[in-house]
Amino acid sequence: MTDNLKVEEQKLTAKDFASDQDVRWCPGCGDYSILAQVQRSFPDFVGIKKENIVWVSGIGCSSRFPYYMNTYGFHGIHGRAPAIATGVKLANPDLSVWVATGDGDLLSIGGNHFIHACRKNIDFKLLLFNNRIYGLTKGQYSPTSEVGKVTKTTPYGSIDYPFNPVSLALGSDATFIARTLDNNPKHLQAMIKRAADHKGTAFIEIFQNCVIFNDGAFDEITDKKVRGDKLLFLEHGEPMVFGTNKDKGIILEGLKPIVVDIANGKYSINDLLVHDETDQSRLYAMLLAHLDETEGFPTPIGVYRKIDRPTYDEGVENQIKNVTAKFGEGDLEKALFSGNIWEVN
Repeated sequence: MTDNLKVEEQKLTAKDFASDQDVRWCPGCGDYSILAQVQRSFPDFVGIKKENIVWVSGIGCSSRFPYYMNTYGFHGIHGRAPAIATGVKLANPDLSVWVATGDGDLLSIGGNHFIHACRKNIDFKLLLFNNRIYGLTKGQYSPTSEVGKVTKTTPYGSIDYPFNPVSLALGSDATFIARTLDNNPKHLQAMIKRAADHKGTAFIEIFQNCVIFNDGAFDEITDKKVRGDKLLFLEHGEPMVFGTNKDKGIILEGLKPIVVDIANGKYSINDLLVHDETDQSRLYAMLLAHLDETEGFPTPIGVYRKIDRPTYDEGVENQIKNVTAKFGEGDLEKALFSGNIWEVN
């Protein structure tokens, strides 16, 4: 090959990220949309080579994800995906690490791993498929199921109060937190790309429909007939306007959010709360996380929080470099046979 002959990098497509495995989700499952949007988004990731991408999962319908992505993957055990992903990132800092998990996998047995991954700010991306049910094990209530949910394990209705995943991530001090929908491909792709660009733990809650065991779980906010009045799309630097006719908005009186009508002349768009995803305080984002718990308020969709903070994996890598520079390369055999040792014959 002559010096002036250059080989251009081939432009990847969604098909390049699709594995040869048959996708075995139930027909109509929202997971199909999530898979499709991930595969469509990944070719646009600048500076991330396909061979440097790895998916980690736990147990559940969502955790089949690594089989369907033509990347490296690791199918872990129940709830442990964040812990495994942490190890992968620490051992291989150059990898782009992604986690696919469900509300039962992440927020029940995996809750401890989740909050500490957020706290440490491990540089991986975590997609929560929230369908408010245990799907793989045939329909038990989950940590996000609503009070009164009738399931096989709660025949008279659940008496548990559910987790608010965004609120939990905020309480754990995650540096990137977003929420999106399985039936809004454009928005879902945008959130995936935003997460990819973030340095640190990037958490995305995805409202995902389970057609078999919890069909219509989010219809009250996502159905075409109501979503205009039920969803508030968050845009950084933009006023909080919603409604089918874009005639409603959110203002703050002290720390109390209030829905106002901007079509009757009393309030204008200039009076509305302007979204700031970079606010260092968690208080503002926490208000948004609980906005829809009051009648008449919409459910915010988009990026709640995006701040910069050093990552745990960077800290570990730098610490190892500094210690090595000071003391030299370690000697495992010397370490094993130093100090108080004895031999058994």
